[in-house]
Amino acid sequence: MKSPEKDGQDNPIDNPERPPGERGRLAGLDGIRGIAALFVVVHHCWLMSFPGYPANTGPSWLGWLLYGHFAVVVFIVLSGFSLAVSPARSGWRLGGVRRFAQRRAWRILPPYWAALTFSLVVAWTLVAQPGEGPPTATSVVVYGLLLQDVFGAPSPNGAFWSIAIEAQLYLAFPLLLLILRRAGAAVMAGLVTAVVVAIGLLAPSVPAVDMLMRLTPQFAVLFALGVVAAGVVGAGERARRLPWHWLAPLAAAPVLAVIVARGSVWTVAHYFWIDIALGPAVALLLAAVATGRPALLVRLLDLRPIRALGSFSYTLYLIHAPIVVAVHQLVVTPRVPAGLPAFLVALALAIPVTLLVARLFAAVFELPFQRHRSRAALLAAARARLSRDLTAAG
Repeated sequence: MKSPEKDGQDNPIDNPERPPGERGRLAGLDGIRGIAALFVVVHHCWLMSFPGYPANTGPSWLGWLLYGHFAVVVFIVLSGFSLAVSPARSGWRLGGVRRFAQRRAWRILPPYWAALTFSLVVAWTLVAQPGEGPPTATSVVVYGLLLQDVFGAPSPNGAFWSIAIEAQLYLAFPLLLLILRRAGAAVMAGLVTAVVVAIGLLAPSVPAVDMLMRLTPQFAVLFALGVVAAGVVGAGERARRLPWHWLAPLAAAPVLAVIVARGSVWTVAHYFWIDIALGPAVALLLAAVATGRPALLVRLLDLRPIRALGSFSYTLYLIHAPIVVAVHQLVVTPRVPAGLPAFLVALALAIPVTLLVARLFAAVFELPFQRHRSRAALLAAARARLSRDLTAAG
């Protein structure tokens, strides 16, 4: 069960660096993040209800739910975009590699490790992930160190595969900014693409190169495209007025046409190339939304409920898989006919439960780490809250 970051705002599939008080927040990006995370949840309900992936064994009108992987494409491009917004506004300077690494670790690791603990408990006490045995001690070490795309071990959570890739892309981010600053955006993106394409071409015939495919190298291209697209926030008015909102669907149309024409089995088998082809369309969409176009779409994405969903989308992504599997295996499967009835009941049960648990989980393990950028700040806030509570109680 596999499938799937915030901007110069804050949240990888999470939120990078949101200025205090949301100063500089780009309207619409939280909404994209939230919708993508929710789509992954629905996708996994679909997978549990219609076995046979990558073949579409469900109703044809639901076939688009098979492609939850593309939400990860959106997340990765958005991750590069999000992290690059602040540098794009300051001459592509990072402000210190150590500071960047500390903030990323502070931001992504506490929710991730808490979700890992939650997932292990569910797998050990209720139900393991489909196709996986119960997690082992090796699973704890491998997943705890974010090495699941390098070493094999029974997975406690089918969504964790992309978090390791995200973390590895963070390691490359300072280098990408350095190349961009010295050689330009086109050179940086072209260099990354050339290396990744070479890997894709050589992998079928060179076993040593084929091993790199475990790292999903096409995501490096998507991440780099997101970084380049973030340049729009610091660009001049002429560049900002370009019709990004028309260029995005034009870039996506031929790729979607190929997907429809070739079908799901072929598409899944060629995700490496399809992901690369979709990357420019997603990057153009983010550039459009960052410049406020189309206005209606941006207003819809920035509605309070959708924006709120985006605020805990990282947690939603992290913990949804064990919940969906448990609901389906323990409640739906024994009582509801397979297929469409099972899918509809799974949606009705798993979506509200997952959203509620994710929101409560985020209140403890994600949102405090968004609001307070260090251990000292977090402890100070906790002490102040405790003092207020004691005063009110007295």
